[in-house]
Amino acid sequence: MKKRTRYMKVIFFCCIALLLTPAIVHAGKKGRIYLGSHEQILREIPTTEKLVALSFDDGPNPRYTPQVLDLLKQYNAKATFFVIGSRVEKFRDLVQREAMEGHEVANHSYRHTFKKLSEKEFKEDLTKAQKAIYYATGHFSHLYRPPGGYYDEMTIHLAKSEGYIIVLWSKDTRDWSKPGVDKIVHQVLDHLHNGDIILFHDHGRDRGQTIQALAKILPEIQAKGYQCVTISELLKTKASP
Repeated sequence: MKKRTRYMKVIFFCCIALLLTPAIVHAGKKGRIYLGSHEQILREIPTTEKLVALSFDDGPNPRYTPQVLDLLKQYNAKATFFVIGSRVEKFRDLVQREAMEGHEVANHSYRHTFKKLSEKEFKEDLTKAQKAIYYATGHFSHLYRPPGGYYDEMTIHLAKSEGYIIVLWSKDTRDWSKPGVDKIVHQVLDHLHNGDIILFHDHGRDRGQTIQALAKILPEIQAKGYQCVTISELLKTKASP
């Protein structure tokens, strides 16, 4: 009888997992979670122009961010940096350089926590990061990328009420998992489309593969006739449905 009860429990939880699978996709050993599509989440921007947006998460980093900026400058490419507020306070000069060189600085939270926040905690975290960005650049950001790409209805509602657009991505390089330089390169260049938003990271462990891959990706993007612009610039070219 006990075995049968245990068996029925297993079946029950398997059914629940199957029901949730279409809405939730797990990516990587870090347990990063991406929820299903939502009309208020920006993943790519439909445009008739050959434009793409490179984005870098989790910085700034005193070792890797300058290397990213040097490469972008070399190829006259612009990018959007989704920065962590607490790191902005530590490395304000790097964020100032990002802004001065024509890149976009956007909100990626203050603490980058995966802990479920209350509405009050979420607003405080968002505001604190916004202040850090403003003190460094003199500009407010209207773009927000939640840590790990995780969002729920509360995140959407509060971010929108604070004037933000939630931005995810259409191409995930998975550079955080150090998959190899060639894999990062192919993940970006294979099936590249107008309006793609591409995810990289300029902080967190060793980002050497990201730097090496970027050095290969930037000239190839240009060779394909694409221009790298900020997400806000890309939004200005959005085609009518």
